Amino acid sequence: MKVVVIGGTGLIGTQLCNNLRAKGHAVLAASPQTGVNALTGEGLELALEGADVVVDVANSPSFEDAAVLRFFETCGRNLFAAEKACGVKHHIALCVVGTERMLESGYFRAKMAQEELIKHAGVPYTILRATQFFEFMGAIAYSGADGNCVRVTTAALQPIASSDVAQVLAELVDKPAANRTFEVAGPDRQPLDEFVRSYLLHQQDPREVIADPQATYFGAPIDDRSLTPDADAITGGLHFQTWLKNTPVQR
Repeated sequence: MKVVVIGGTGLIGTQLCNNLRAKGHAVLAASPQTGVNALTGEGLELALEGADVVVDVANSPSFEDAAVLRFFETCGRNLFAAEKACGVKHHIALCVVGTERMLESGYFRAKMAQEELIKHAGVPYTILRATQFFEFMGAIAYSGADGNCVRVTTAALQPIASSDVAQVLAELVDKPAANRTFEVAGPDRQPLDEFVRSYLLHQQDPREVIADPQATYFGAPIDDRSLTPDADAITGGLHFQTWLKNTPVQR
């Protein structure tokens, strides 16, 4: 099959393209770097000619409320117009576990708008909601920086390796459109402050982690249910500590 990966040169997209090529698919990594821009529509219809499946793993370059909403809504409309014109049979999108529980965040409101657009676009679809990537732990720590300390919430998290997300997405490409949403999460669930503490220790970062039950998640209130999956979620195989051991220390 011909598969077009929107955001195909990013963290998830690069791994997904490699996985799909290993399965024998004809893969186009679509991004502004390769001349395909879903936000402006540049090169989009040409890229989708003959495509059976489109996988959208693109993310907004800005997390500012208005900009991120504009990104997901505009990209979605452009994508679905091109998909209908080209006869694409299956649209797969990567979204976030707990989106509907984090709507005080502009980013999550934008992701919810993206999901609603997908469901009503008229193209058969599958949505995969993932928990936070292991690779995002540094950004989470940075967001809680407070002098010589890092202040983060004690709410539960169940993060996942980006490689496991890319693997599940590749498996969905080989399946018919489900017209429903699936969840995927890592195998380890614990308070977010414990993940951040382990990450900083591995990075030889001496800052103390302050466990604060009242701390927000990028400005939004969070509790144990906010970003954790349902019981029937797909579970990735790579444990956080194993991933850490194979992650270079960043100086």
